[in-house]
Amino acid sequence: MEDLKQTIISYSSRDLEQRKNWYSPAAEAYNKARPRYPEDLIHQVVEIAQLSTDSKILEVGCGPATATVAFAQLGCSMVCLEPNPNFFQLAQQNCQLYPNVEIQNTSFEEWTLEVEKFDIVLAATSFHWISPEVGYPKAANALKENGYLILLWNKELQPCYEVYQSLSEVYQVYAPTLNRYEDQKTQENILRGLGKMVIDSGQFKDLISGQVTSEVSYTVDEYLMLLNTYSPYIKLEPHSKEVLFSELKNRIEDDFEGSLHLSYISAFHIAKK
Repeated sequence: MEDLKQTIISYSSRDLEQRKNWYSPAAEAYNKARPRYPEDLIHQVVEIAQLSTDSKILEVGCGPATATVAFAQLGCSMVCLEPNPNFFQLAQQNCQLYPNVEIQNTSFEEWTLEVEKFDIVLAATSFHWISPEVGYPKAANALKENGYLILLWNKELQPCYEVYQSLSEVYQVYAPTLNRYEDQKTQENILRGLGKMVIDSGQFKDLISGQVTSEVSYTVDEYLMLLNTYSPYIKLEPHSKEVLFSELKNRIEDDFEGSLHLSYISAFHIAKK
């Protein structure tokens, strides 16, 4: 739990302008390579939070609308906040068919609070970018009485451990600091910690959690595009990244026929104001 708090502090303590532009170099890749949220997960969330066409949703950090579209399809009224200008443009493109979606190019911190206006505050793999001291109270204040905070998470996609061991040989030579592997147990512990933080904030109660594990296949080029959307790779020095990716591509083509089978956990935390 302490490691998780330190990780969140490392994200949320970055200068706001840095956070706004962090994903700009990888915005297009993020839109193409990051997985969406499984239909089964969305269905569970809709049932638990009793979402309907009358629901008013505030989405915090919508990115390129990775989760937004699934809720917009319900006919919900949505106000989506996205501080990154590249993500903002992509989100507008991805939500063209949904007139009930309003996307604002601003951060949650800078957004002018509309007190008790929303039935739902939604954040999809984004709430860790906001300081807990700001995020939870402001979310609670934006919610109507008995409104819901919904936090969705897509954990990092992982190959099986045997594949990781092969790729690890490349990392050990070219990027040892990135040589890490999160098995399912580790990711589930992280998710439990994120849920505990919701209750520990003192702003929410009656936490309900759930998760779905998905299996996907990525070509080597898709996989490298995906890696390029994760923060440790975004901040990697360009030449080091070029060499690392070249060696990873060679290894995946030689040992795994140019594609990888990956799995990832999608999860939700739903709590009532």
